[in-house]
Amino acid sequence: MQRSRSVAVPSTGISYEQTLLNVPETRVTAIQNGLRVASEDYGLPTCTVGVWIDAGSRFETDKNNGTAHFLEHMAFKGTNKRSQSQLELEVENLGAHLNAYTSREQTVYYAKCFSKDLPQIVELLSDIIQNSKFGEDEIERERLTILREMQEIENNLQEVVFDHLHATAYQGTPLGRTILGPTENIKSIQKGDLMKYVSTHYKAPRIVLAAAGGINHEQLVKLGEEHFGKLKAGYDAEVPDLLPCRFSGSEIRHRDDDIPLAHIAICTEGTGWADADTIPLMVASTIVGSWD
Repeated sequence: MQRSRSVAVPSTGISYEQTLLNVPETRVTAIQNGLRVASEDYGLPTCTVGVWIDAGSRFETDKNNGTAHFLEHMAFKGTNKRSQSQLELEVENLGAHLNAYTSREQTVYYAKCFSKDLPQIVELLSDIIQNSKFGEDEIERERLTILREMQEIENNLQEVVFDHLHATAYQGTPLGRTILGPTENIKSIQKGDLMKYVSTHYKAPRIVLAAAGGINHEQLVKLGEEHFGKLKAGYDAEVPDLLPCRFSGSEIRHRDDDIPLAHIAICTEGTGWADADTIPLMVASTIVGSWD
């Protein structure tokens, strides 16, 4: 009869300090026109690269609210150099993934690709941002798509409650507007409105070219200079105002007794992006997690 005995096994857990030591340095370089290039090199065969622009619904007016989101929809509909089908085929042949999104404070165009294809992808992103055609037929098709998207969001009460939250917490300010904009704006946006928004807001100092994965920072800076170096830094006309967005403690209720569930959101005023407490609060939010 054999007697079993326990054997001490060393822990394979990674400490917090070890994790921090393995995080690569974030390198940031500003090129001549003010565009910033940021990268983190993880030594991987793949990477994610994108262009972050300070041009969300916060920078709109009541008259053009929804234009930034409309531009996102027009991003992959063809440029002066590539048709929509050529663009899609090029991305597909690279085994890459191209996408975009709009928030209240940013518009983002990004791609996931093999690191060896970074030069081609950066050139493609620059072509989309600077040379999109905004064809009339494509505008009309995307107008219908956005109106359908708006209907879907109106039926998604979780989305609705957060639009109400912003409209109430930031009432009377740009952050109170929705990202998609009102229906009447979507129905009236034309090519000239899209081109004006790009020429007004897509300025080099408001853009970050960022990448992470298998990235050589010096190469990324050179690509930024080559493909984004001609972007204007200044404004031909008056510099658009960035209006303050005050937080207002308040309450809104929308009652519908036909719905068996309640969707509730409670918020308190947080910190701005430049505040030292922003990162700790984001970490705390991740620790708490979501409860679906």
